[in-house]
Amino acid sequence: MVGFDDIPEAAYLSPPLSTVRQDFDEVGRRSIGLLLQLLEAEGTVPDPAPVVPTLIVRGSTAAPRT
Repeated sequence: MVGFDDIPEAAYLSPPLSTVRQDFDEVGRRSIGLLLQLLEAEGTVPDPAPVVPTLIVRGSTAAPRT
């Protein structure tokens, strides 16, 4: 089982919950940058670059099977 947002409580569950962490500060920075590009270049749609999430592996996920 995997959660999302990496809230602090996830580490204290039994078993600790694996989770996906998003860098919301980076998402905000890129969003503002895209908005400014849209405002400056009327009619041009900027190409958004994805923010890659991080998988935090804890006890709720098993090791890969071989």
